[in-house]
Order: sequence, then structure tokens, then C-alpha cells
Amino acid sequence: MRVLLIIPAYNEEENILSTIKSIEEFKKNNSQNYSYTIDYVVINDGSTDKTQAILDDNQINSVHLVMNLGIGGAVQTGYRYAKENDYDIAVQFDGDGQHDINSLDCVVKPILKKEADFVIGSRFLPDEKADFQTTFMRRVGIKILSFLIYLSSRKKIYDVTSGYRACNKEIIAYFSKKYPTSYPEPESTVHLLKKKFSIKEVAVNMMERSGGQSSIRSFTSVKYMVEVSIAIIVSGFMREGD
Repeated sequence: MRVLLIIPAYNEEENILSTIKSIEEFKKNNSQNYSYTIDYVVINDGSTDKTQAILDDNQINSVHLVMNLGIGGAVQTGYRYAKENDYDIAVQFDGDGQHDINSLDCVVKPILKKEADFVIGSRFLPDEKADFQTTFMRRVGIKILSFLIYLSSRKKIYDVTSGYRACNKEIIAYFSKKYPTSYPEPESTVHLLKKKFSIKEVAVNMMERSGGQSSIRSFTSVKYMVEVSIAIIVSGFMREGD
């Protein structure tokens, strides 16, 4: 089985090299422990800092987008790469150092065992909360979005904005054709639920960003919450075949 880490990066000059080094060290130390191989591709989303130079200078496998598409467009580029290169499992993995590579097997294993089509690495599972919990206001916002997803799908998702997610080959093909651009994590989760894909949440470790700025700095703003709430509600009205 071949696993691809899709690593979106926008102005991550402070973090991207350490993120890649942690993956390479993990691969070196665990190559005999798992029944799958691990590759990665960095999707440089039109960065204006030194991200591209760092990737090129260190010969890191990457795709350079000529303009900033946003997180949705960058991640979909990764899914298209996964489909074109016939990967069995794709894992979204942030380039900012917040995702712990040591939790990789937690999100991959349920797919290997055919327990789920899609796995979300969660910080907020009851009795299994990660050490890093993000800010109080973001947690409040996540709970609101979690409730809206439950209303639209009757499925409880605790960490609706987690970017640490894995999927099987069927979802790779689906996401390569259709992936939300504005609020991809909660929207895409609703899309999958409406299409009857099985989703599982597992506990993972996440860490605080060590440098740079988050792409969702406006998370606690009223405007953001209103827009993403509407997006979830609209997605909830999708027909199964959409």
C-alpha cells in the first residue's frame, strides 16, 4: 500500500523544512514497522516568501502553484497528484509543524483495516483530548460548527476543522474532481456524509504552530462563523448524487 502525505504550504519559510525533516526521520526510523510506504508532496500555494526557494534548494518533492488558490485549491491539487500517481491512501498534513507525524498510523490504520473510508485526526474526542487544544474561542466556534454538521447529517464530528485527515482511493478520486474552496474541512466532511462514505475520528497529537501565521486567523470573527455556518447548511441540502 502506498500512502501520500499532501502538505499545503503558504508562506511557510519558518516551518516547512523542519516539517519535512520530521517526516524523513520518521520514515527512516519506522520503515520496517508498517505495511505501507510513505511519500509526500508539498503544494506551494503561491507563496511570496522563501518557501519555494527552500523547497527547490533542498530538492523537496513539490508542486509550485503560480498563484495563491487558498487551502482548498492547494489541497485539491494534492488529491489530483495522488490520483494521477495511483496512491492508495492520501493524508492531509499541515506544513506548519502542528501535525505530529508520530500519529500518522492512527489515521491510516482504520482505512487499511477497512473500518472507514475517511479518518479525521481529532483533538477533542471525549476522554482522549490532545495536549494542544487551540484557543477557547476557537473551541467554542468548533463546537458550534460540530452542532451544525450534526443537524445536517446526524453524525457527530468533534474536530470539524482538523486538517489531519486520511482517505481511501475512492475519496481521492472524488476530491480530485470536487473539493470545497472556501471552508474545505467542514464542507467536505458534510459532502462525504451525504454521499454515505463512512467516517471515523481518532485521537491524534497536535502541536502549537512555532512560526508564521495561521491561514484561519479570522476564525473567531462573526463574519467567518456566519459564512462557514451557511456553507455547512447549504452542503447539508446536497443530494446524494451531487
